Amino acid sequence: MGNQFSDTNLRTVISFDVIRRLAATLPGTVETTSYGTPAIKVGKKLLLRLHQKEDAIVLMLDSVEEQQALIERDPMTFYITDHYQHYPAVLVRPTIDASEFTRLMERAWRSRATRWDITAYQQASQ
Repeated sequence: MGNQFSDTNLRTVISFDVIRRLAATLPGTVETTSYGTPAIKVGKKLLLRLHQKEDAIVLMLDSVEEQQALIERDPMTFYITDHYQHYPAVLVRPTIDASEFTRLMERAWRSRATRWDITAYQQASQ
């Protein structure tokens, strides 16, 4: 079974292709690589990336407390490996609802974006 976040797998709720398109609507985002996998950064700050081994997206968060709250709320969607203990990131399974992922990604983007990018996004959304 291939990585469900790949662009070619049609059995997923959200694919990396969808994530790529969503991220492109957020000013200041760039597509790059991290650990040899597709990644999205805000300027030079990592926003998210495909995990190199797990069938998951690594989503950067604002705090370990946010990580713990997501895992407690929905452990079937959110989890961590030992590597991410005490680090503000969470692994997200591809079964996540696209609208929930969008909300989480936008929140993470807002904490990494410049004020100018946030203002441009707000103006474009009006």
